[in-house]
This record gives sequence, structure tokens and C-alpha cells, in this order.
Amino acid sequence: MVILSLDTTTRNGGCALLRDDFVVREHIGDPSRDQAERLPGDIAALLQAARVRLADIDAFAVATGPGSFTGLRVGIATMQGLAMSSGQPLIGVSAFDALAAVALGPSLAGPVRLATWIDAWRGEVFAVEYRDGQQLAEPVVASPDVLLGALKGRDAVFTGDGAAVFEARIRETLGETARFTAPIAPPIAGAVALLAGQAFRRGERPLPHAIRPIYVRRSDAELAAARKGTR
Repeated sequence: MVILSLDTTTRNGGCALLRDDFVVREHIGDPSRDQAERLPGDIAALLQAARVRLADIDAFAVATGPGSFTGLRVGIATMQGLAMSSGQPLIGVSAFDALAAVALGPSLAGPVRLATWIDAWRGEVFAVEYRDGQQLAEPVVASPDVLLGALKGRDAVFTGDGAAVFEARIRETLGETARFTAPIAPPIAGAVALLAGQAFRRGERPLPHAIRPIYVRRSDAELAAARKGTR
């Protein structure tokens, strides 16, 4: 089983290659370059380094969000194109689930409350909490202060680029009850590949066009249209 995965939910993003349940290669993107510009070269370099051809890939995987609207569109469209041209399935993986998979390793075994925060800009974060590896509620987009108010007095482990952006505020508000993964904002392309591999082994073979991004927040265009509709 060979799976090629892509993450464009963060400015860095990355791609990874899974072979028989092991991530053999993971490449972290260059945040100074536009993702649409660098993706083809990053993927080609990854495959060349692993000596894998597109024809060898059994399934493709992509992080479906949340994250930048542009990044999600570029990443999903890229992998849809590769999957369609190869005649292989495309498996979507939540960036929250990928962050949780990275964080909930041996050092965090047991009943851990995990706060996965992805930077949503505008002073907000996309957030989901996990406990015992299970998602507790639907994703939300909110200010850190609102989320931290609900966590006062509870031990929690924070992960994601949103947690990195607001680390000082988290520590100031929660004190010693807050812990952080190391690194706080880990690359997730490898975890996307691992979770997609598990889905593939369960027999999941989604068609490329069936992918649905996780936006959480509506786009600026949608918000503008909604405002016009109320006038």
C-alpha cells in the first residue's frame, strides 16, 4: 500500500509518502513561496527521493481543513487532479484529526483533554477538543478568550499553529493547567497519510470529486452576499 498525502491548511503545509503503514518521507513546505507555485515541485521531489512513480500510488490523501480558503482549494484541486488522472481514490482527512493523531502519542497516553487550535486569523482560532482520542463536539471558530474561559480549572494540552500564535495568552490565562505539544505546531502531512492508510485498509475508496472541505467559517464572499440579502 502506497499513499501520497498533501496538507495545505497552514502556510507551511507539506506532503508525505506512506508505504505499508510507515511514513517513509515527509516534506515541509517553504512558507515564503506561494503554495500553488511550489506544490508541483514539492510533490515531484518527494516522489523522486522515495523512488516512487505516480503509477505506484494506491490512494491519494489531502487535509480537508479548516484553514486558508485559498490553500484548501489549491490542495484539494491538486490531489483531485492526480487522483482522477491515476484512477485512484482520494481520501480526505480533517486537519484536527491529523493534529490529534500527532499529539496523542506515547507521551500523552491516557485520559488527556487535547485542545487543537488552528489559526483562523482576525484574532480567532478554529478549535476542537478531544478526550481519550475522541472528538467532543463540532468545530468552532472563536476568540481565544472565549475558548479559554471554558477551560479554566481544567488540565489541557494544546497543539496547532493557533496554539502557537496565542501561547502567551494561554499560559497567562490557564497557568500550570496548560501544557503544549513539542513542537506546538507540528507538520501533519505524515499523520494525514497514516489516517488515510487506516481508512484505505477499512475498504474506503472515495471518488475524487466527493471531497468536501471543512471551512467552519464562511468565506468573505458568502458573508458579503448574506449582508446584501438582508438589506
